[in-house]
Amino acid sequence: MTVTGEGQHGKGIAMVDTANLKSSWVIVDGLPVHFWQSTADFPPGAPVLIHLHGFGISGTYMLPTADLLAGDYRTFVPDLPGYGRSVHPGKVLSIPELAKALLSFMDALDIDKATLVGNSMGCLTAIETAYEAPNRIERLILVSAAGGPNNRPIFKGLAQLSIDGLRESPRMFTIAVPDYRRFGIINAFRLFWAMIHYPTVERATEVTVPTLAVLGSRDPLVNEANIVNGTRGNSTFDLIRIDGAAHAINYSHPRKLAHLIRQYLADEPFADDVTSDGTLVILRRHGIDAAESSPDAATTGIA
Repeated sequence: MTVTGEGQHGKGIAMVDTANLKSSWVIVDGLPVHFWQSTADFPPGAPVLIHLHGFGISGTYMLPTADLLAGDYRTFVPDLPGYGRSVHPGKVLSIPELAKALLSFMDALDIDKATLVGNSMGCLTAIETAYEAPNRIERLILVSAAGGPNNRPIFKGLAQLSIDGLRESPRMFTIAVPDYRRFGIINAFRLFWAMIHYPTVERATEVTVPTLAVLGSRDPLVNEANIVNGTRGNSTFDLIRIDGAAHAINYSHPRKLAHLIRQYLADEPFADDVTSDGTLVILRRHGIDAAESSPDAATTGIA
């Protein structure tokens, strides 16, 4: 059963403009799960985008990018179980359990196949879902894929998280602070521990679906060299950097990211939207590093 409402916000929920999305609820594995979905009607078989939030935080900060795409793609932004307004399952779900919950969410809404757009921990959920059920995933779009050795030991990772907080828009605090408070410090610590021990790059290279990774030049949580080197030789793994962006690109650079996603899903050459913040830099396309393609590839775009 799905219940919908127009842009409703619960107590303590930050306001974000959502012209093309509506607030909804669905029962997943016996628990009420809150999500946002496109207001537009789409024909059967229309492409589906599911935007996946990071650790300890709701899907609210994913809405700026999702709303720009919701008029053209059947779009969903869930608060996974235990996050945001969704009911807590009684324990902090592991990355594999979050992947299972996502598949149950898709089943509850009769979504056979989707492209997953993750940010931070949402990338790990997306990777794990594609690893476990590749037949259910069209493509992966991994925005600021955190986790793994780059964030270890845990105090290094927490310091990186603190640095990023200073680099994000102050408006993010109106979303992040209430969300983290609801999630709880102990829960956040346990989940962050799971994140930093997840083999992000290694597992991503084992996934068979086409993948686009988007990095921010000012992101202290993600090591660009590790991702570039760790995925080299994978012809289905594309890499983009947005100069000027930190970690929460889905919130801070929605127009740039939405433009890039449209090009990727249409299999068009990557080209920058110069009217939006940040500068697009192509690192790899179809397995070819930009430097190997041509001297101007990183700035002019390669197909």
